[in-house]
Amino acid sequence: MKIRALFFLMAFAIVTNCISAGKVTVWSSLPDTKALLVKKAIKLNSKPAQINKKVEIFPDQTCQSVEGVGAALTHSSAYVFHHNLTAQRRDSLFKVLFTPAGIGINYTRLCIGASDFAFNLFSYSETEDFSLSNFNIQEDEKDVIPMLKEILAINPNLQILASPWSPPGWMKTSGSMVGGKLRPDCYDVYAEYLIKYIEAYRQHGITIHALTVQNEPEYGTAAYPCMDMTAKEQQIFIRYFLGPKMQKKGIKTKIILFDHNCDNPDYPISILNDPDTKKFVDGSGFHLYKGEISALCKVHEAHPDKNIYFTEQSGGGWAPDFDQNVRWYVGELFAGAMNCWSKNVLLWNLALDENDGPKNFGCQNCWGVVRVTSDGRIEKNAEFYAIGHYGKVVQPGAVRLVSNQDILKGVAFRNPDNSFAYLAVYYGTTPQTIGIQCGNSSFVYTFKPGEVVSFLW
Repeated sequence: MKIRALFFLMAFAIVTNCISAGKVTVWSSLPDTKALLVKKAIKLNSKPAQINKKVEIFPDQTCQSVEGVGAALTHSSAYVFHHNLTAQRRDSLFKVLFTPAGIGINYTRLCIGASDFAFNLFSYSETEDFSLSNFNIQEDEKDVIPMLKEILAINPNLQILASPWSPPGWMKTSGSMVGGKLRPDCYDVYAEYLIKYIEAYRQHGITIHALTVQNEPEYGTAAYPCMDMTAKEQQIFIRYFLGPKMQKKGIKTKIILFDHNCDNPDYPISILNDPDTKKFVDGSGFHLYKGEISALCKVHEAHPDKNIYFTEQSGGGWAPDFDQNVRWYVGELFAGAMNCWSKNVLLWNLALDENDGPKNFGCQNCWGVVRVTSDGRIEKNAEFYAIGHYGKVVQPGAVRLVSNQDILKGVAFRNPDNSFAYLAVYYGTTPQTIGIQCGNSSFVYTFKPGEVVSFLW
């Protein structure tokens, strides 16, 4: 009887697994904002799709591994989380944001010193001191570090990228965190400054996984913390100062260069062309406020041994169409960047308040992934649902697969657990039934006009 019972349980498990394997989990968002990230299931077939219109995914043609999507925990974002929400409400929101049961954010970006989303201009060394004996991260200890620790308690595998908007003013030709260039006599101390930042966070038990050298180095005329840094200047800084110092101290944080728009891929390519600088660099970072996403492909083709990252994109009042934004993020940005070899996609603020702030002389109508009002209300923006379309189906460490882009704008992955994921946007104006084929498996789905869909099987 025991043997028969055991056999029955084994058979039941096999049948259950087969049933599970025969389903595709679907998350759908329609232009009607009432139908966002709606979950359903369709049948998975164990044979090629018998339909004229189909997308083919090639499971044996693998590309880069991906680390995830997310948004920046700016000082403003940390403040609204910390001060506008109770601990209980914040815990609930963080579980929605940073777990697969929610939208699965697994990557964030920090600002090294003040950015345009902070209360004031500040650095971690306010007076000239080449020994950096006055270095401290007290401003970060108010909100950023407490919030980051709460997030890491929920998602300890969160990847963290950090970016400086400006060195301390005394290190610059302008004497201010606004404008100017890095003084030639301050290259060495600025490298030490960035290393001290990494070490200070490590003392809090927080690992900075990657570091960009300068946020938007070609935009040195902003009214907020910024610095002009040419490709040649960045190359010298990495080659002779930051790279050797980090190597000597055994710091494993990755160095990412550029961190600016897609209109100038020659900037990172020129730096990577120098082998003595290239050896210290993990990859190049991009924004898409100018240029075309195909610039990422151009850099990859020039230096395929170096990684590509997408480090910032904000939504805002200049693009108020909710459903159009969801489609743009998933189809143009997520699929576009990752099909051009990016390992991640990062949006700008995780959260802002009802006044699109707090802000520091920068963007006046940028939006966060969520809005957290001063009275504790939480509103989900288009960015929230776009991230969810990725985080619901793609696991950290997934490998991108080659897929054709003739019918849909999409991107395909094989997850570490050997499941498959496909994100797609349908831009047609009438319903269309399309087959999705991956190896010998396939399924058929009828896309509605403007529908964004994530599939997992």
